[in-house]
Amino acid sequence: MKSNPISEEAMEKIFTKARTHNGWVSEGVDDKLLRQIYDLMKWGPTSANSCPARFVFVKTQEAKEKLLPCMAPGNVEKTKTAPITVIIAKDMEFYEKLPKLFPHAPARSWFAGNQPFIESTASQGSTLQGAYFIIAARSLGLDCGPMAGFDNAKVDEVFFKGTTWKSNFICNIGYGDPSKLYPRSVRLEFDEACKII
Repeated sequence: MKSNPISEEAMEKIFTKARTHNGWVSEGVDDKLLRQIYDLMKWGPTSANSCPARFVFVKTQEAKEKLLPCMAPGNVEKTKTAPITVIIAKDMEFYEKLPKLFPHAPARSWFAGNQPFIESTASQGSTLQGAYFIIAARSLGLDCGPMAGFDNAKVDEVFFKGTTWKSNFICNIGYGDPSKLYPRSVRLEFDEACKII
């Protein structure tokens, strides 16, 4: 069967010409577009359709002021100037929604009380969904700046205290300023990273 790839232009927008942005132009991002990102990325696969990722869109000045002290020094300015900073989190009780998300099997019982399985599935699934989020945002014309470089415990205390959510990683989104890009780093070649066995 022949493959039916997306256009070269689409591949460039999502992967080959997309960049991790550190600086932003002043144009804002409409809430309607944030909903479009979610409504696109939610279709990416996760284990048992568990969908453990949760997303907090930090947009207001008040919310940004709470987030900035949690960031590593090198990530403060880029976060301060980004139109939106997204905290990609994981719900440690994601399995409570499995009767809705995976109704054809007793999937909740696979996780309830099994903390190592909960933690591995929440981490793996929310990371996958965070990657889908980046692809969705890029496909809708936005630029992204995903980051580690923050204090997870502080973020969880400030934004998720008293909940079952925990931070995974952070991603700035908006319209990137090309003048603030670093030269593009190389990637490993196929033979350095892959084996066909």
